[in-house]
Amino acid sequence: MQQQDLSALFKRAENADPRAVEELFAALYQELHRLAEHHLRRGGANDSLGATTLLHEAYLNIANREGIRFSDRNRFFAYASRAMRGLVIDYARQRRTLRKGGRQFEITLSEDLGNPLVVGDTDLAQLGEALDELTRVDESLTELVDLHFFCGFSFAEIAQFRNVSERTVQRDWRKARMLLHNALSDATDTRRQASGP
Repeated sequence: MQQQDLSALFKRAENADPRAVEELFAALYQELHRLAEHHLRRGGANDSLGATTLLHEAYLNIANREGIRFSDRNRFFAYASRAMRGLVIDYARQRRTLRKGGRQFEITLSEDLGNPLVVGDTDLAQLGEALDELTRVDESLTELVDLHFFCGFSFAEIAQFRNVSERTVQRDWRKARMLLHNALSDATDTRRQASGP
């Protein structure tokens, strides 16, 4: 689909045209499918949850919301990413309920800045809670994490989406990492205290 056609679709989506969401999913299906695969790799989901299923569930999640608006590609992908992240977290929680101790994984929130944020072993639900807390502090930082960490967009691409300098995006990334690090560290400390000596 040409850029002009996509722009017209985003304009319709910004005006809460429910059909525009369906057409955006169709037009950007391949990119969204790659995003779903990326989420499954990050979340460590097993083969019983596939990228196509995740993508279709995310579509239903978004399409069923009334008055949803997307002004541009940036917001659309961030929203789709957030919907997929929520579904993967819900899936991980269900699996953990079925068998004790969910899958543990290491979170590294930097490929580009050196000095990566590594937060030991944590679970996907904890990361989701930390991102919810980050949203309460600054929703644009959560969107940045979704775009860079989950969607795989570069800082240069995000800067272009947001019409800001790449340096501004990198500064926001450092802030998001610091806040997530604090939230995850606090959650780990709380969990240790609850489990006792």
